[in-house]
Amino acid sequence: MQAHEIMITEVYTVNENDLVRSVIKKFIKYRISGIPITNSKNQIVAYVSDGDIMRYIGKHENLVVDFLYYVSAAKGDDDEFEDRLQKILNLNIMDIAQRKVIKVNMNEDIENVASILAKKSIKKLPVEHNGVLVGIISRGDVIRNCFKSIL
Repeated sequence: MQAHEIMITEVYTVNENDLVRSVIKKFIKYRISGIPITNSKNQIVAYVSDGDIMRYIGKHENLVVDFLYYVSAAKGDDDEFEDRLQKILNLNIMDIAQRKVIKVNMNEDIENVASILAKKSIKKLPVEHNGVLVGIISRGDVIRNCFKSIL
């Protein structure tokens, strides 16, 4: 079995010129936790996950304390913190994204896909053909497709 046989072809993406705001909106709207970033030719240039955004917040100590306070108690009462959040939302997504994208070719064997997902501890792999994004495979896709014939 190869990647193209189990990949999801309807892939949500953002453009390399988009703001963090666009990514967060798509995370919320589509209930996803990561998204490929593409250029105008639909080539994968980066990937960003909710973990990347949290790491960015974590690198800025004052944001961590404020963020925890904001989500647990204040819920919008702190204008200064909201201003800092707005600054994050207005960043170009490439300021936070992972530029070294782990991806696979659409003809990659599913065993290799499973191995990459496991060894790299990642949830999703963008799939490309001739350098262009054509799909995405998640750990769940691999599990479902590998075990459905024997259950």
